[in-house]
Amino acid sequence: MTSTQKDQHGARSQRSQEADKPHRRKGEKTYSCDLCGKDFTRAEGLKKHQLIHSGVKAYSCDLCGKSFTLAQSLKKHQLIHSGVKAYSCDLCGKCFTQAGSLKTHQLIHSGVKAYSCDLCGKSFTLAQSLKTHQLIHSGVKPYSCDLCGKSFTLAQSLKTHQLIHSGVKPYSCDLCGKSFTQAGSLKTHQLIHSGVKPYSCDLCGKFFTQAGSLKKHQLIHSGFKPYSCELCGKAFAQNSHLQKHLVTRCGIKAYSCDFCGKSFSNKHYRNSHLQIHTGNDVSCCDQCGKLFTTDAQLQQHMFSHTEERPYKCDLCEKTFKTPHQLNIHQQIHTRK
Repeated sequence: MTSTQKDQHGARSQRSQEADKPHRRKGEKTYSCDLCGKDFTRAEGLKKHQLIHSGVKAYSCDLCGKSFTLAQSLKKHQLIHSGVKAYSCDLCGKCFTQAGSLKTHQLIHSGVKAYSCDLCGKSFTLAQSLKTHQLIHSGVKPYSCDLCGKSFTLAQSLKTHQLIHSGVKPYSCDLCGKSFTQAGSLKTHQLIHSGVKPYSCDLCGKFFTQAGSLKKHQLIHSGFKPYSCELCGKAFAQNSHLQKHLVTRCGIKAYSCDFCGKSFSNKHYRNSHLQIHTGNDVSCCDQCGKLFTTDAQLQQHMFSHTEERPYKCDLCEKTFKTPHQLNIHQQIHTRK
């Protein structure tokens, strides 16, 4: 057999071997991870992916100590510390460090919410947002505050909550000077100055600045009255209505001065009076708007936003969240 014939035979043999191999289309994902089922086009991709399941994170950031499984992941992370945000959204101008983050953000503007919760029907733009939301339905709250005991489903929620105890209020309103612990609280507050009231009641047409205010208002139409007077039994849809009733009908002055004991029928009168003793403005609770003469009193008040009821009546053993609630209750015994 000549050399030319040998070459032709070899070429035919190679073609035959290729024909015997399983036919693989371009882009087909034929490599699958045994642990999670994820598919890959190339063996190298599968091998790289399997490092995630090993738990080994050999690449760590010199600036913050965070560790990564892949060198590429570390490189991508380090862009955060550079401060460079080269990718910006054409629609809202928000900038991002990574192209992937911009792409994910742009889904918000699409209005498409393809991921919905089977339990409550709420829809989300991102699969991760749905996954985070579903933790709410689990009822598990593994993150608790060391200062007041309040528990949270997410670590970020605990971190946000702990700012309340710090007393630091870095966000202030340019129009009225009121300060807030969180940027979100400032943003919500600024709606008051805008005069915009986008939330309207379908039943009476009344408009509100915030969705929460509308929801609170709608209790009036529902007939649900969770707040009742312990003296006469009359029930109210809102706590503010009950407080007004206690003053006008029952003569109770529920707001007292911690310095001299003087009582007031209106919290605004009490707050104005407090400045006589302090000479300063009072501290405000970001959660309920209640005012206090000192930060220490504000910290004590924050316990009222937990489920604990540490204040007990000596006469009937009934318990309350705050001294203020106990004070109102005890007036019932004095009137008998």
